[in-house]
Amino acid sequence: MKLNVLSATLLSIMLAGCASKNSVSSAPENGAATVPATKTQSGGLLTPPSGKTTLAQQGRDPAEFPAYVEQLKARARAQGISEQTLNSAFANVHFVDRVIKSDRNQPEQKITLDDYLARVLTPKKIELGRSRYQQYQRDLAAVSQQYGVPAQYIVALWGMESNFGQIQGREDIISALSTLAFEGRRETFFTNELIAALKMIQQGHISAPEMKGSWAGAMGQNQFMPSSYLNYGADGDGDGKIDIWRNQRDVFASTASYLAKEGWQADEGWGREVALPVDFDARLAGLKTQQAKTVGEWEKLGVRLTNGVALPDTQQRGWIILPDDTGGRAFLVYDNFRTIMRWNRSYYFAISIGKMADAVAQ
Repeated sequence: MKLNVLSATLLSIMLAGCASKNSVSSAPENGAATVPATKTQSGGLLTPPSGKTTLAQQGRDPAEFPAYVEQLKARARAQGISEQTLNSAFANVHFVDRVIKSDRNQPEQKITLDDYLARVLTPKKIELGRSRYQQYQRDLAAVSQQYGVPAQYIVALWGMESNFGQIQGREDIISALSTLAFEGRRETFFTNELIAALKMIQQGHISAPEMKGSWAGAMGQNQFMPSSYLNYGADGDGDGKIDIWRNQRDVFASTASYLAKEGWQADEGWGREVALPVDFDARLAGLKTQQAKTVGEWEKLGVRLTNGVALPDTQQRGWIILPDDTGGRAFLVYDNFRTIMRWNRSYYFAISIGKMADAVAQ
């Protein structure tokens, strides 16, 4: 069965959304109506260039891949990776053409926030999220208390990243990262992720044959890139291991660890949809620090709840975002929204997490 354009676009979003997690130095200045770009760990966007570019056009011939792998091994040795680890990790390494196609041929079709939410926040997913929220209530409560992150956000990220652990990816991570580094467009980024993956193997977190995930290198039920696993992975059940593939407690703890270390505010929400005055200056919208105002200040500028009721006159700071630019829906978001965007630098994704969390906790 052939996917229609919108289905293919959204499938690409969900695959690209697993690319990585780490700090983002700044958020988008406005809400793009195009497909949300891939996450990056270096703080930038992995935005595909327009048109299709072959490896040959980039000066890289797939026949050169074996020699390039030897260069990667040399870099790994220089960073303390043992021969035993290298032999195990690269035993079945191979060039993965579909990884390049996935990275380069992401659809350029524009979609709206409503299109996106209709596909990723289905009634079935929300119902399953509520079920998982109740099923793991005790484990989630313990993690929430330890890290100061409400359980519904942990469940929302779990559901959005892997459909609650059901879709984790089957790509060989070492081959995928080696291929993406070889491709060259983000060579340093993917080389660093490859080294992190090798450290995971060397430290005994997972064996090389077990290291499977998405085409972009993300793994486990919360789809961590290797560097994110090393930086944010947490042992949720005290067994001395961090198993984000099979152990829900470790998945919950690692997700909460990420959000907490990235600045989650335990006493705040993520945001809310609002109505703007007809004369609202769109230049005020965005997530730059200088664009922040208190909720009370936004209220004085005519921003209201969607039912027309005035906003509370509080000193909590917030930002107005326009995911589909002017004429579309508007949201007043808080610091926690910016933290979610460190996980995935996409207005669409962050809004979906906020809405999923709200729905799960109802």
